[in-house]
Amino acid sequence: PLPCHRGARLLSTPPNRSAPGSSSPGKPGTPETSETPGIPEAPEVPEAASETPAESPPPVPLRRNHNFRMLWIGGGSSVLGVRTAVSAYPLLMLWSTGSAAHAGLVAFAALLPQLLLVLPAGALVDRWDRRRTLMVCDAVGLAGMASLVVALLLGKLYVGQVMLVAFLEGGAVIFYRIAERAVIRGAVPTGQLSEAFSQHQARGHAAGVLGQPLGAGLFSLARWAPFLAAAVTHTVALVTLLMMRHQPVESRTGTRRALRTEIAEGIAWVWRQRFLRAALLVISISNIAFQVMALALVVLVKEGGHPAYMVGLVGLLGGAGGITGAMTAAWVMRRIRLGPLLLLALAVWTALMASLAFVAHPVALGLVSAGTTWVGALLNVAAGVHQVKVTPDALQGRVSSVFALVTSGLNSLGALLGGVLLTWYGGARTMAGVAVCMAVVTLLALAAPTVRRAAD
Repeated sequence: PLPCHRGARLLSTPPNRSAPGSSSPGKPGTPETSETPGIPEAPEVPEAASETPAESPPPVPLRRNHNFRMLWIGGGSSVLGVRTAVSAYPLLMLWSTGSAAHAGLVAFAALLPQLLLVLPAGALVDRWDRRRTLMVCDAVGLAGMASLVVALLLGKLYVGQVMLVAFLEGGAVIFYRIAERAVIRGAVPTGQLSEAFSQHQARGHAAGVLGQPLGAGLFSLARWAPFLAAAVTHTVALVTLLMMRHQPVESRTGTRRALRTEIAEGIAWVWRQRFLRAALLVISISNIAFQVMALALVVLVKEGGHPAYMVGLVGLLGGAGGITGAMTAAWVMRRIRLGPLLLLALAVWTALMASLAFVAHPVALGLVSAGTTWVGALLNVAAGVHQVKVTPDALQGRVSSVFALVTSGLNSLGALLGGVLLTWYGGARTMAGVAVCMAVVTLLALAAPTVRRAAD
């Protein structure tokens, strides 16, 4: 989940799985949602693909696959709308109420579904019609955005309303990501899954990079503009889903055990892995710090007297850092083992966070953000590969679900804490304190032999 303010999401999603943030999705970061028992499996190409009869006709190229094309366009539109709205929430609170605490409350509401819904969402999605689930999620987003536009035009905006909309949309995003993976598996032949999910991930990165500057730029024109744009993107997504041809869903067979029993198996397996246990603890603390940092970047721009669209510049540079990190991860992984890479990442993050106590220009803030997301993307890919290699196939979904909960579940606490600290102490002093905390975490990780000696 790594820098969750548009960085990659550590440990919550293997690099060959689709995700929504983060990185995550974070949203911003964000979130990332993983599979629970019954959730569609990870998008690896099954071994059964080799058993396809030789006489079968060649599959239709993805560019001519109607259902995949509609899903790719609609999903990209939906993600762009979510990223646009998420980037506008703190701007709306800071420029409307002047309160960083209110901005923190809204961020807390948007991230809270990651704590409450990430485990049960997959099982529920697996019981429902997947395309219909996607449509309901987009309808929820459309209704929420429309309500904010109306409230702003009437001058009757309330913090509670923004929190409710942020919470509902955050929950819809979790369900959407899980259902979308399942729909892709049904729309694409097994031999094309790798290519399909690669395009899916690239689309998410592009939407994430464009969403924040788009939200900030539209907000500088009119406070309701980013939410109107988000409503339009959700409408486009709904139309493309309606244009998809019906695809049958396989019925589940066999007796399903209690959900809590299967979840407990994944938790127990993770607890027995010493390195993963230590890494999860370190990263969960780091992600709290990144939530504070994400809000601090906005506060520092405002404290410096810069226009709101400069927040978009900061986000654009941060997104570029994340993409660069993902593209260079393979080269780095051939030269640095996972344990040392984790320690190096912690040290770099500490230094970059400390620099925010001294820099205030939006370009400098953007470069700091780019540095954190670049390192975060490197670590995200390396950790995802490690997870896939060491986790038994039968536990992949449950283990990923545990990772997502531990690394992202406390993000809402970081947003709430950040709002309070920034209100009391301002941007520079808050980030100085966060850097001290990160330095302590780095020293503790350095002192742990389990982390230092971790192999690939």
